[in-house]
Amino acid sequence: MTRPSTDQVWEWLDAVPDPEIPVISVVDLGIVRDVEWDDNTLVVTVTPTYSGCPATSIINLDIETALRGHGVEQIELKRKISPAWTTDWMSDKGRAKLEDYGIAPPQPAGGPERCPNCKSTNVERISQFGSTPCKAQWRCTDCLEPFDYFKCI
Repeated sequence: MTRPSTDQVWEWLDAVPDPEIPVISVVDLGIVRDVEWDDNTLVVTVTPTYSGCPATSIINLDIETALRGHGVEQIELKRKISPAWTTDWMSDKGRAKLEDYGIAPPQPAGGPERCPNCKSTNVERISQFGSTPCKAQWRCTDCLEPFDYFKCI
């Protein structure tokens, strides 16, 4: 097999969904930090959203499975926890995908700008804790629909 370029590998990884939010890829989430070849070994550096993220092992398995599916045999997954992941690393494309899916993307102010369902700015926090540790539960006071907000970290 001809060794694929790192650009090609980034494209393949952009098709690997986050297991907790499958509409966003691990690349759009910003947790894939680097892709490089070290001789014949493809080294992929991953920074979890937080050090205790329960999806980390599944993410690593999904990355490895995707790369092996494209013929890459020698893979090293490096875990890098410093600097810590931040929502600033999420792509604009990923933020838009979150909102289209019904999850308000992270905002520097610490709360959603608008309801991802009806786009109203009349929203209130129900709970700081949502369906996963990285999300909080909010509700729109206009359409009355609850929604997740991806916390700004």
